[in-house]
Amino acid sequence: MQRLVLLVVKLCVYFWHTGINAVNVKSNSEFSLPGDYLLGGLFPVHKTEQIDLQRKPEVIQCSKYDFFPEGYNQFQVMRFAVEEINNSTSLLPGVTLGYEIYDLCSSSVNIRAVLDFLSDNSTRSVPFGVGYRPDHHLPKVLSVIGPSSSTEAFLTASMLMTYLVPLISHSASSMQLSDKARFPSFIRTIPSDKNQVDGIVLLLLKFNWRWIALLGTDDDYSQDGIKALNEQTREHGICVAYENTIPQSSSAVGHMLRNIVYLNVKVVVVFATGQPVTDLMRQAIASNVGDIVWVASEAWSLSQSIPKMPGISRVGTVLGMAVKGMALSGFDQFIQSTRNSWNGSFQKKPSAFLGATSNQGSCNQHCPQCSEIPASAVQDFDSTFSFSVYSAVYAVAHALHRVLKCDGKICKRSEPVFPHQILQNMKEGSFTLNGRTISFDKNGDPPPQYEVVFWDTTSQPVSFKRVGSYASDSGDSGTRFVVREEDIKWHASGQIPVALGSKDCIPGFKKTPYGIHTCCFNCEPCTAGTFVNQSDPYTCQPCPEDEWSDDESAFCQKRTLEYLDYNDHFSIGLLVCAGLMCTVSVAVAIVFAVHHDTPVVKSSGGKMCFFMLGCLGVSCLSISCFFGVPTTWKCILRNPVFAVLFTACLCCLSVRTFQVICVFKIAAKNPKVYEFWVKKNGQWMFVTAAVGLQIFMCGLWVGIEGPHPFNDTQAVRGQIIYDCGMGNMFAFTAVIAFVGLLSVLCFAFSYFGKDLPKDYNEAKYVTYSLLVFFFTWVAYLTAYVVYSGKYIPLINAISVLASLASILVGYFIPKCYVILFKPEYNTTAHFQTCIQNYTKTISSK
Repeated sequence: MQRLVLLVVKLCVYFWHTGINAVNVKSNSEFSLPGDYLLGGLFPVHKTEQIDLQRKPEVIQCSKYDFFPEGYNQFQVMRFAVEEINNSTSLLPGVTLGYEIYDLCSSSVNIRAVLDFLSDNSTRSVPFGVGYRPDHHLPKVLSVIGPSSSTEAFLTASMLMTYLVPLISHSASSMQLSDKARFPSFIRTIPSDKNQVDGIVLLLLKFNWRWIALLGTDDDYSQDGIKALNEQTREHGICVAYENTIPQSSSAVGHMLRNIVYLNVKVVVVFATGQPVTDLMRQAIASNVGDIVWVASEAWSLSQSIPKMPGISRVGTVLGMAVKGMALSGFDQFIQSTRNSWNGSFQKKPSAFLGATSNQGSCNQHCPQCSEIPASAVQDFDSTFSFSVYSAVYAVAHALHRVLKCDGKICKRSEPVFPHQILQNMKEGSFTLNGRTISFDKNGDPPPQYEVVFWDTTSQPVSFKRVGSYASDSGDSGTRFVVREEDIKWHASGQIPVALGSKDCIPGFKKTPYGIHTCCFNCEPCTAGTFVNQSDPYTCQPCPEDEWSDDESAFCQKRTLEYLDYNDHFSIGLLVCAGLMCTVSVAVAIVFAVHHDTPVVKSSGGKMCFFMLGCLGVSCLSISCFFGVPTTWKCILRNPVFAVLFTACLCCLSVRTFQVICVFKIAAKNPKVYEFWVKKNGQWMFVTAAVGLQIFMCGLWVGIEGPHPFNDTQAVRGQIIYDCGMGNMFAFTAVIAFVGLLSVLCFAFSYFGKDLPKDYNEAKYVTYSLLVFFFTWVAYLTAYVVYSGKYIPLINAISVLASLASILVGYFIPKCYVILFKPEYNTTAHFQTCIQNYTKTISSK
């Protein structure tokens, strides 16, 4: 704020002392040219990095500072373009353009020049006030070309926007200048830095450079670019390992370079301009940091001075983004002719020449060194900004051509031309210049056209090679980014340098970040059943249900579907056994039916034997449900049906042993109990009640969550075991527990009857059947817990078949043997003898 106040005071004192009319310049000065319409120009013919505050409030004289050849080159390009337009017969016929150019070396000169541009041609005053309208004031100039830097453009555009005087900059590329709410009259012929940042990020992604450093300077151009780069790199997973503003002292620059080397940064993006970049590269040469890739912004990618430094080849590889330029045909001849005319004038009348160029009234339109500059020094500059200045002048000329409604021969000049008309026409129109279409979007920016340049330090002098390009437009072509890798000579043994925070994980390992940068990570293996892919390298994703993977997998494989098929050898064998058992059950039933009146059949249970054999036969048929593709009905017909039928068999065995105990033990001691059991048909009541309870529990099991088909993807790696699940485990446990309770009850009854008559003593047969039952189901449950595979249904079927066989073989086959082969034991007399012997034995005790 203090500097601004001091600046205003300086201007006020200066204007009061000299008077604004003193700025009139002679027509023979190269800073000024009369014409029908004037253009303003702001170019840094002299330049300094820092201007000391003055003791007296006076405008700084730029000629006191260092001559800046590049700014003078752009100055001459504007003069060349105006002269070329004035000599044209098709563009602005009969109309001449003039110019008023200022040497821009400080902000104070900038303000002084802008006030002159805005002053009225006749009154030399600048109108202010609330009631001002752009079409009521005709400034001295129609448009202003320049300035070079974004910081200076902010101030100039802010002053010109009130009067809608177009400010056309050839090198102010800050993204803020695209904001039309702040800078409505600003237009530029250089692309916005937003496009340059996009191109730099594409270059980093092209070579997979994700561990970089960002260096800038303390100005608007650099700070805006660094901010945009930070945002873009974050979005694309590029880590900024180091960021800093280039310091002024050499020791601080050296310390900064040591930090970059310590962090193992191989790619450094320098989005900066001016003397700090020169100091940085000078210190990089001294430090011999030869393994770094320097990515240069367009401000210094085509620098004329840095490549000439001794030892520049030791800094590494330099790549940069450069605005696509174009050589100006006839410019060299223009400079040469200008120098020749100066030399002739100087020899004839040196005092007149010096007076014209040293007029103190023109303030910073004074350049004593300009007459001494050889033509080659003016011509020897890159054409990037030259064409930008050239196209800026032509943009004003074409806009004026349309405002004046010019045709090929004449222009209509009946009405005055206001700057806002030029501004509107430039935004709406386009034209072709040297084969290139010049146009502006709604923000006053041209379509971006960049070149990727490589500094070939192997040649002397260092040459700039175009190794790629970047362009973007709103049409169908979209973004075009191309880099020819084969044209780049890398410093690192000819190979593309690697710039990664951590080495990429091998396939099958996920990244586990540590620290603040996503590029710093450890690699951890993915466990079986998970995988990691490029879409999300930080997560081990689970495989789909029908796929599997080993440890450290980068992809999943399809599982094979496995189930116990009917064609399996074990299935065929078990089905044959089931069929054989069913046949045996039928045969036993026939034998019992033929001898139903014999004592053996009656003592075995009579009609109840046929019920048991029927249950055994149906259970044998249900074995077929354990094979083939599992279905809901197959799953239900497996264990629930077996549980009900086997419960019926156990009930029959239990009541049979209990009934024998009643006859020989309970009838004598408790005749009423025996009488009740016989009269109420207790055996069938018990069987009905027990079987009914088991049916209810099985129905509840199926109703809540019964056995159902399911894909077991956890049992065997690489396979899907298609099998029947048990459903609700609580209901399943209740059903099994009830069967176990009945088996224990049956076992107890058979134990109590172990001392009964031999022909009535079935303890050993029942015990044998139950022991087989216990053994097979313990074996099955053990296998169910420890083994997972497609043969679990086979083990289950074996358990069912073994349980059924234990009753058939242990209980019925011995009785058939007596009936068929020992008929003498199947008589009433034999059974009565057994009873009498048992009675005598009991009586003797």
